[in-house]
Amino acid sequence: MKPHNGRRLDLARSWQLARTQYVAVMAELAEVKRERDEFRAALAELRAAVTARWEAEARLAELYRQRAIARAQAAQRDPNAALN
Repeated sequence: MKPHNGRRLDLARSWQLARTQYVAVMAELAEVKRERDEFRAALAELRAAVTARWEAEARLAELYRQRAIARAQAAQRDPNAALN
């Protein structure tokens, strides 16, 4: 091995260290990807729940509107009926 700045390089040890670090980085990457996938799934569930809530609120507003119309129609005076 050639000296490098007064130090000897141990190529076998350097490769072993590089492989070890690579395996650690790849394991961490796999964990981060798994966490990302879990987050995306949770986000999709949340979006679905929010959308369902919006749809339910819109349906409820429509039901209130229909009820108000029905009440107004029921309260209308019959034009043929006497005032007193």
